[in-house]
Amino acid sequence: MSGPRYTNLVESLPATVPFVGPEEQERSRGTSFAARLGANENVFGPSPKAIAAMQAATDDVWMYGDPTSHDLRQALAKHHRVGMENIVVGEGIDGLLGYLVRLMIGPGDAVVTSDGAYPTFNYHVAGFGGVLHKVPYTDDREDPSALFTKAKEVGAKLVYLANPDNPMGTWHEGPALARAQDDLPDGCLLVLDEAYVEFAPEGTAPNIAIDDPRVIRMRTFSKAYGMAGARVGYAMAAAELIQSFDKIRNHFGMNRVAQIGALAALQDAEWLAKTCADVAAARDRIAEIAASEGLHTLPSATNFVAVDCGKDGDFARRVLASLVSQGIFVRMPFVAPQDRCIRISCGPNHDMDLLAQAFPRALSDARK
Repeated sequence: MSGPRYTNLVESLPATVPFVGPEEQERSRGTSFAARLGANENVFGPSPKAIAAMQAATDDVWMYGDPTSHDLRQALAKHHRVGMENIVVGEGIDGLLGYLVRLMIGPGDAVVTSDGAYPTFNYHVAGFGGVLHKVPYTDDREDPSALFTKAKEVGAKLVYLANPDNPMGTWHEGPALARAQDDLPDGCLLVLDEAYVEFAPEGTAPNIAIDDPRVIRMRTFSKAYGMAGARVGYAMAAAELIQSFDKIRNHFGMNRVAQIGALAALQDAEWLAKTCADVAAARDRIAEIAASEGLHTLPSATNFVAVDCGKDGDFARRVLASLVSQGIFVRMPFVAPQDRCIRISCGPNHDMDLLAQAFPRALSDARK
């Protein structure tokens, strides 16, 4: 009896998961983490109004979600002062990146990203047969000039850039990024991942006309709005590109309860402001914990902080392993020299206290 006949492309790919989730690590450890500070989730949680709206909507969960996400798109259009035709809602930025790559990339097509940047994008590119070209970070920041130069060299169809960046937390000022965009080669689309932009200083988001055909911007309710588990993201771009998503997206992929929760979260500006203030305070606390051990942190415009462990990646991995063994879930960048750091998500005072207790021992363990 023969098995399924996979495509040649799928046959050539390894079975992989871009991230090993904390749940899998907890199963391996046989116990739960005391502090979950590794997945860049918003530990402060969503707006109580969003929770209430989702709870009220559960009686109607027998219905499919609106395949056009009309009410949410209408509210987002008003929020960003663009047209509804300029917005598509999808299953988080991850889902939208998959759709975008499917729209744009076929076997052999060139794509440019930074070495060590968000790996899920790379996963999608490989899954559709694209060829990834990577450039290094410069001073722990993604380098727009290097990215766009490489795009010209290889004839790239897509360039991925996160602002603010994951995993380093660094960022570019909006005007500088807008100017750099003029170096994009013809026919190349900039994928601007702005998942963390609500945490960033004012002016981080570049002023780009919504009908500019060179750029698509990705936003999410997973980070500042505290709804990572609901999987709600959206993209903004010229109407023609947004309309193209209807050719291939899963029209019933959006959870009805999540749509309603995202709408309520968007309307609670007071909770968003409180969350951003709590995150800023936690960033300062992480910096203080690192400084008390003679280490420094990278400036961050996100809800996590990269702590420079002061040595190489092997040392940082030992620090991370000790923290995990003590019940503190954290992650780290994958690529040198950024892998000299560990990445710690912001959390409430209780979690920061646990981190402060565990961190000195982690460094001591790593030095043995």
